[in-house]
Amino acid sequence: MKKISIILLTLLLAFSCSDDIENLNKDTKNATVAAGETFFTGAQKNVVDRMASINVNTNVWRQFVQQITSTTYNDEANYNISGRKIPDGLWGGIYRDVLKDLDEAATIITATPPIGTAGATAQKNQLAIIEVMNVYAYSILVETFGDVPYTEALDFTNVLPKYDDGKTVYVDLIARLSAAITKMDASGDSFGDADLFYGGDVASWKKFANSLKLRMGLVIIDADPTLGASTVQAAAPGAFTSNADNAVLNYLNSPPNTNPMWVDLVQSGRLDFIVAEPFVDKLNALSDPRRTVYFDDNISTGYIGAVYGLNSSYASYSHIGPMFYEPTLPHVLLDYANVEFMLAEAAERSVVGTPALAAAHYTAAITASFDYYGVSGVATYLAQPSVAYATATGTWKQKIGTQKWIALYNQGFNAWTEFRRLDFPALVAPSTADAAADGVVPRRFTYPIGEQTLNGDNYTSAATAVGGDKMATKLFWDKF
Repeated sequence: MKKISIILLTLLLAFSCSDDIENLNKDTKNATVAAGETFFTGAQKNVVDRMASINVNTNVWRQFVQQITSTTYNDEANYNISGRKIPDGLWGGIYRDVLKDLDEAATIITATPPIGTAGATAQKNQLAIIEVMNVYAYSILVETFGDVPYTEALDFTNVLPKYDDGKTVYVDLIARLSAAITKMDASGDSFGDADLFYGGDVASWKKFANSLKLRMGLVIIDADPTLGASTVQAAAPGAFTSNADNAVLNYLNSPPNTNPMWVDLVQSGRLDFIVAEPFVDKLNALSDPRRTVYFDDNISTGYIGAVYGLNSSYASYSHIGPMFYEPTLPHVLLDYANVEFMLAEAAERSVVGTPALAAAHYTAAITASFDYYGVSGVATYLAQPSVAYATATGTWKQKIGTQKWIALYNQGFNAWTEFRRLDFPALVAPSTADAAADGVVPRRFTYPIGEQTLNGDNYTSAATAVGGDKMATKLFWDKF
């Protein structure tokens, strides 16, 4: 009997120890599950970090539109984007760190039963806002690459997704955005403090969604005039009406939540970037007061831009303005100035109003840019014959395109898309440009090397469909 008791006690202790040992493998300090709101916040920060960064491994759009250039490492200024696998970084960053986070947020929020009527309204708003962010993220991919995985994207069991036709995707994104706008109830709550853009304010999200829709309508208008016009007409009344509406992420003072520009310009201790000659020369020619913000006054003889694409001495040329070195610098995804420029274009196209209204929107756009940066002298600036809408040089595309290029300083992706749409300013590829650019300022990114290697059949089909996997290939919306 005593032997049986000893055996039972030994077994009991063994099982007890086994449980204790297994518990040691459990991380009690780090969560194994997360709320949908957490994934949403992560997606917001991930997408803005990528748009804000100035690191050549991450973001080359400011260089593509020749607003800045590099002092020493000029591969990107010369349109070589394969060496550092920049397309791979953007592709993975958007699909993995933005779209998949949004997908997970929607899954969790949908599966969480709401409490009461107010809870149901908040849940509906959250899902609509997630959809707006989905549309924004996919629009970046389509505007950058053309055909992309869409209907088969985000499925981890399918590692070789097919690519969908870029125009078909874009049309569907506009439809999704329109549906999301109708689902938002401004009387209800949404994400609260988990929303880094608007603090959960649904009315502000509706304005952002309409402003994004306005932008997408103009992107597609040359490829599909009917859809483009109807999209612009539906969106315009609900778009931004002041700088208070801007879609902005306000960064914090301490890592890892500082503006990525601060990391690259200050924390890294590197002296890699200076402002580029084409941009500086244009602002000098117009005596543009925004020079005092955009550029540093480190050169006693005035503002001097470096020759774009060549190695240059950091000390010999104007630097990026001091405000862009601040860790808390907000980054703008879409702003009121851009909306007013778009309304000027819509008027010129007689889609919203008539060409007679374009000048007022153009003036409002430039004024909004001055106001955002706290720069005075806009009336004098606008009175110059070289700036005034009635007398500035060129067609409406040149007038709007040039001033939009200036206003979109530090919004590199938006500036690149608008340059491709309007073909102004008339930027010229440097003579030192990489042969892969075919002698032009890039119209798209080439597909990621990872896709070419691992998803070869689908890559080959997509490359053929877009007209060749080249940076010079114009995408479906880039008609002229």
